[in-house]
Amino acid sequence: MHLTATEHGDKILFLHQVKEGPASQSYGLQVAQLAGVSKSVISQAREKLSELEQSSVGNMNCQNGPAQSDLFVNPTPQNDKLNQALALLEPDGLSPRQALEKLYELKNLSNQSS
Repeated sequence: MHLTATEHGDKILFLHQVKEGPASQSYGLQVAQLAGVSKSVISQAREKLSELEQSSVGNMNCQNGPAQSDLFVNPTPQNDKLNQALALLEPDGLSPRQALEKLYELKNLSNQSS
């Protein structure tokens, strides 16, 4: 199931119509923007998405498929604490308030490893 949506530039408008099947594309960046994620983070995400899309297109002829980022596959010492915290996280058991607090904790861990 998915909500129908239309895009206007960088903005998204959900049409409040539920349809069967997957959406035709991901609206993660637009939803993050609606949620108040900072413009600098959205900008960095757009750049990373563009890089991933370009490398994915270049690697589609490869027998193993597109290359995957090693952020979670091969953690470095810099993001090891963050990956450990994510592994212990059980989002389905969190209230909205607890989830927000966890996000701030993860953000602090991320800032420490930068």
